[in-house]
Amino acid sequence: MTALENMENLVRTPLAKAVGWTIFHSVWEGAIVAAILFTALAVIRSSRIRYAFACLAMLGILAAFVVTLSRSMPTGFGTPATVTRSFASASPGGQRLPEISVELRMAAVLPWLTPFWIAGVILFHLRTITSWTMAGRLRRKGVCRAPDGWQERLNRLRERVGVTKTVLLLETVFAQAPVLIGCLRPVILVPIGMLAAMPAGQIEAILIHELAHIRRRDYLANLLQTVVEGFLFYHPAVWWISSVIRVERENCCDDLVVAINGNAHEYATALTALEENRWVANHAVLTANGGVLMKRIRRLLYPSESPRAIPTSVFSAAALIMVTALALTAWQSKPAETPADPFQYWLNQDVTYIISAEERNAFNQLQSNEERDKFIEQFWERRNPTPGSVENPFKVEHYRRIAFANDHFTSRSGVPGWKSDRGRIYITFGPPDEIDSHPVGSAAKLPYEDWRYRFIEGIGNDVSIEFVDRDSNGEYHMTMDPSEKDSVQRYTKP
Repeated sequence: MTALENMENLVRTPLAKAVGWTIFHSVWEGAIVAAILFTALAVIRSSRIRYAFACLAMLGILAAFVVTLSRSMPTGFGTPATVTRSFASASPGGQRLPEISVELRMAAVLPWLTPFWIAGVILFHLRTITSWTMAGRLRRKGVCRAPDGWQERLNRLRERVGVTKTVLLLETVFAQAPVLIGCLRPVILVPIGMLAAMPAGQIEAILIHELAHIRRRDYLANLLQTVVEGFLFYHPAVWWISSVIRVERENCCDDLVVAINGNAHEYATALTALEENRWVANHAVLTANGGVLMKRIRRLLYPSESPRAIPTSVFSAAALIMVTALALTAWQSKPAETPADPFQYWLNQDVTYIISAEERNAFNQLQSNEERDKFIEQFWERRNPTPGSVENPFKVEHYRRIAFANDHFTSRSGVPGWKSDRGRIYITFGPPDEIDSHPVGSAAKLPYEDWRYRFIEGIGNDVSIEFVDRDSNGEYHMTMDPSEKDSVQRYTKP
């Protein structure tokens, strides 16, 4: 079996369908969350609150993804999907039949997102594992212990910050700025020569920054953040929220440094010195010069400046309204919920008009899902005009008819088109050769349609079927009485 065949088998499963619709809905769900966060950031000044809001936004997108997936997941998700694809085909008269609804087209395309999403998740998590592995090697290769005096200073600073676990201070040849590695056994790595080259006060401020990360458990939070990024790698809002989290995480630690040291200018000077030897680290480590450093320095020196301008708040509110409107539109086109029993759904909806009484009785007597799957496969194969072919023209045409009926014959009260009389006739016999339609009634006649078939197998030639809209509400009922459409008063409700 080729890779393409394996992919097709995966796409045909209800699990792939559920994941595809989940990815689709997560796009606008994430946009709403991002718009709300954008609006909140426009008015919130505290870095701690901004960080908390950004973390909640990230968790909100993840929770929305999980909830949507659980709601989209069928009970028997391991069974192949009954309806996998629908295509427009030619009618018996050579006329092109109407196109399939947008929803069904999406239902056919979205499952193909699943294998690419799975591949993306694997690649992103492999990248994350590689980054964390490389970060772990930094603490073992090219390092030496810092002078005892600086280790003692770090211990005193650790007590001032409120960190209870032991923190090791090492010098390294591979880093150009201080970095923090590890959660259970944290290690602060500083470039060789930095402890001797910079003023002691500036070095202490930088070490307090790294200790602040340990106190806040930012290393673990960063790990969880990268895991979420791996699952939602396709969403731009996730990457924007991640950038907000990383920026505000550094701001929180900067605030703690100033609160303990009380000298924002000296700390800003230390950050400026680090910028001259800036090292671009991966996301597996936490660096003292992380984030947009010049913005951090300006924030330390000019704390009274507002984080956002007022026009931005207005713009973000307008964006939220627009995204919400798009979300409501998206919900209108969401697929119908998967039934609890897909086999009964297949029996009582998909093939209810074409299955024989004998076949129905035989299907109801089956005991296992494997037997039902085999029955469904044989059911379609018996009707396949080209036995053994990959595509079954009969099956494709049948589901196209169901799609057309739902698209054109659904009533205003919400009764699906396949349940209507016109839908039943259309699904059973196909499109009529002629339609005499009078959708607008008159004083003498109710709205009606007259469908004419030149030939119906088992019935005969020149078959005429009439449908009457008795209540003028769009619900047409098949009638055997030609005079039924002639008297409006007869059907007037008191």
